[in-house]
Amino acid sequence: MKPIEINTPAPDFTLDDAQENSVRLSAFKGQKVLLSWHPAAWTGVCADQMRALEVNFDRFKKLGTVPLGLSVDSAPSKKAWSAVLSIENVRLLCDIWPHGQVARDYGILIEDWGISQRVNIIIDESGIVKWVKVYELGQLPDIEEVFSVLAQS
Repeated sequence: MKPIEINTPAPDFTLDDAQENSVRLSAFKGQKVLLSWHPAAWTGVCADQMRALEVNFDRFKKLGTVPLGLSVDSAPSKKAWSAVLSIENVRLLCDIWPHGQVARDYGILIEDWGISQRVNIIIDESGIVKWVKVYELGQLPDIEEVFSVLAQS
């Protein structure tokens, strides 16, 4: 499966967050959105990736960007995990049902394992994919690289 291409419209979706509130991508039109995909909650690198979003939440806000953390985990799992990680601002979305459908739509579902790849996707204010970076599963994304891309867009 090949990740979504740059300069294509981002597929809209509605997913529950860790608090079981619905989040619709198209509701963020007029703002940039970072879709920060992690393979699985309760793992070290994924925890560090989501903590980096939370710690830098105000920086994202100054750049007019909404950071979203996504995986194919369930809402109850993500709710407990976000509490353990003290994530209060970043919404952690659950692509659980149909299992991994949004990850599949973005071309980043690892079908054989039932998880997403580790990927950062930046969507511009009009809903167009502007940047995609796929990482090794065990690699922590460089948050400064993400900010560099956001500052240039």
